[in-house]
Amino acid sequence: MIEVRPFATLGHQDHGWLDAHHHFSFASYVDPERTCWGKLRVWNDDTIAPHTGFRPHPHRDMEIITYVRKGAISHEDNLGNKGRTEAGDVQVMSAGSGIIHSEFNHEDETTTLFQIWIVPEKTGEEPRWGSRPFPGGDRAGRFVTLASGLSGDDEALAIRADARVVGATLRAGETATYPLGRDRRAYLVPAAGAVEIDGQRASSRDGVAISGTETLSVTALEDSELIMVDVA
Repeated sequence: MIEVRPFATLGHQDHGWLDAHHHFSFASYVDPERTCWGKLRVWNDDTIAPHTGFRPHPHRDMEIITYVRKGAISHEDNLGNKGRTEAGDVQVMSAGSGIIHSEFNHEDETTTLFQIWIVPEKTGEEPRWGSRPFPGGDRAGRFVTLASGLSGDDEALAIRADARVVGATLRAGETATYPLGRDRRAYLVPAAGAVEIDGQRASSRDGVAISGTETLSVTALEDSELIMVDVA
């Protein structure tokens, strides 16, 4: 099953400093048909104005992955962690038993990012945070693992979930495959460009819900940047 969810159909809330689009029900946006995709609970497409951001607020028992598309985001939390994540890089926050954090765009330009929440396998774990650069050349023409809770993904950022976050950059005409497995689900979003999956086109910032597929094959219709979550 492959269902394309056009960007224009996503939930939308414009807060002035934050222009947010929601692939799944979030805050005041409620769609009973789009509450989650397996253990994937949230996929927000956020545009954050310069010198603004999310003030300190709490989370618990959620794996929160941030993929920066443009600009940078600066993290600070009550555990003493501080860091700046730039475009193309990833940060992971395992909220565990509880964490208070802020995410600010201290840049002079707009920051755009994907914020992804995945339900963890266990609750009440020790909270933690980490970030890592992922050079675009490393994922040219293929999917590479950015964050994972699956065995063998030792070089990726660790999450406490039966899930994997992967990325790829494809030139027009290139095809990348991914061994998904029929018992798992995937949710793919082109951060840029356009792709074709089993005869269906997905453009920039569209969502693609995928299930019942042993091996996923994605062909770029134009130069494209992809982010995908593989979940139970």
